[in-house]
Amino acid sequence: MMDAITFEVEETEEGFIARAVDHAIFTQADSLDELRKMVIDAVRCHFDEKEMPKVIKLRIMRQEVLSL
Repeated sequence: MMDAITFEVEETEEGFIARAVDHAIFTQADSLDELRKMVIDAVRCHFDEKEMPKVIKLRIMRQEVLSL
């Protein structure tokens, strides 16, 4: 069993996407609340009970564009 799994979350024009770091797990949603549920579901589908991480971490990345 692993202690934690981390996802990098990115906001796009269509909503939010989440990609697991070090695992082949990807999901997307229209809102952050929906994305949280989708990430939990994706982790449950990817791991069996013995391998299930105890914690899911979301690293939310945000991009800002500044004009000069």
